[in-house]
Amino acid sequence: MRPGYLWPLMAQLGTRQVALLSALVVAVLGGLLAGAAIDLKDTAIAPWWPLLCALLILGLAYAAFSIAIERFVHGRIKSLYRAVHDLRRGKSAAVSKAPVGDELTRVNAEVAEWASQRRTEIKELEERERYRREFIGNLAHELKTPIFNIQGYILTLLEGGLEDEKVNRDFLNRASNGVDRLMKIVEDLDMITKLESGVMELRMTNLDLHALVKETLDTLEMNARDKGVRLRNDVPAGTEVMADRNRMTQVFTNLINNAINYGKPGGTCAVSSYGLGDQVVVEVSDDGIGISGEHLPRLFERFYRVGKSRARNEGGSGLGLAIVKHIVEAHGQTIAVKSEEGQGTTFVLTLQRGE
Repeated sequence: MRPGYLWPLMAQLGTRQVALLSALVVAVLGGLLAGAAIDLKDTAIAPWWPLLCALLILGLAYAAFSIAIERFVHGRIKSLYRAVHDLRRGKSAAVSKAPVGDELTRVNAEVAEWASQRRTEIKELEERERYRREFIGNLAHELKTPIFNIQGYILTLLEGGLEDEKVNRDFLNRASNGVDRLMKIVEDLDMITKLESGVMELRMTNLDLHALVKETLDTLEMNARDKGVRLRNDVPAGTEVMADRNRMTQVFTNLINNAINYGKPGGTCAVSSYGLGDQVVVEVSDDGIGISGEHLPRLFERFYRVGKSRARNEGGSGLGLAIVKHIVEAHGQTIAVKSEEGQGTTFVLTLQRGE
């Protein structure tokens, strides 16, 4: 039998069979050595001496090999069970050290790697579940306010307010505004879903960024005047980018509107840009109330609000910045925010340079 066939045969043996086979080899070698060490012609028991030595060595070797192999295998199996047990309890599974190349060590390492992957997957699932619960809670809260308002106005009209000319039209207008806000939330959610799934196609064209920003600022000029905020277009004339015109108008409208709402009276909202390789970096900045650092990582989450100063009673769907982020990322670009409380806020996004 060639040596290459020995390993598959050994792999089919149990621990006791391996111990017995190893003990037999040692016993045979021990018997041969004992026979060679004495003179078979000088004593009557000499012919039986090698056999007795072999049997004695066989018993001792079998006991020693059995204990050693059982402890070795049992220790490795305990390590594997411990890894699985720690995984179920959410703990880190430690890998026991052993000689390099040992088969059980390799299996142990594979189990530890598997446990690490499962822990990562479980952590991701738990994070998604947390986000789902939080999202549903935020969505319910956003929908509850306009629905309760509409319900209150309608009940007031049904209970006699409809006949009162002083309140019926006013309450109907308020109910209509509540319906408009509900529609805005639903439309924004639908847009985010389409952007995430890739269903919404972008119509990429060569745009004059200076002209696009000017149009957006002109649209929001009246709102800025009411808030006492001055708007400034610092984008160099002739700056061209590749983007979807309607979606980028939506991006700038959201960002500039935020700067107006959270700016300070007499403050300034400025839109500027500069080239960076084959991209154009655009900054929308204000000198308003700013945002504390703890809120910045979550600012682009759906329905995320920053403290009392950005409360729900200020209107909006609470999805504006989430939509901005999705639109920019759908263009294959990035957006970030830098801000300090009381020092204003700057949104920085990139766009592909025009051809």
